[in-house]
Amino acid sequence: MNELDDAWSRMLAGAIANAKDSGRDDVADYLTLKHTNDIIRQASVDWLFNSFVEVASEANRQNSSITIEREDPHEFQFGNARMAGGLLRIRLGVRSLTVEAGWTRIPSHGIMRGGALAAGRISHFGFPKADVDLTLARVSDTPVWKSSLEEKFDSANVREHLRILIEG
Repeated sequence: MNELDDAWSRMLAGAIANAKDSGRDDVADYLTLKHTNDIIRQASVDWLFNSFVEVASEANRQNSSITIEREDPHEFQFGNARMAGGLLRIRLGVRSLTVEAGWTRIPSHGIMRGGALAAGRISHFGFPKADVDLTLARVSDTPVWKSSLEEKFDSANVREHLRILIEG
């Protein structure tokens, strides 16, 4: 968690306590839900990035010349909204795989469509047919990354994207 997220978390906890002390249980409930959703969002984005790093690191141990770069904070356009989060770039020679993930943080970023908690994008430099947009949705109270085709995105998909990067 970066310093800004840590400061935001502390401020939100203080606002929840103030709302409860003021008898504004409705505001406290809303802020508690927002805080809970932010924790779920961050854990899900971390899972996505860590999964790619883990698979890329495994490939690197097989004598690949893979480089991994992380950019945090990072903003990107997703539909009509602006997502704030992070970027992961995995390179192999001139080939590149980029993973972006985040969520709207402030009103000027817009809104998350379709009840999504977060959004992501996987881009293959020079191979746009392999690109995929992701949304984080709740399925039976469990956060699940879904591809633009509404399919569950899991570790098998991560491995497939790394295979595309390595094998071309």
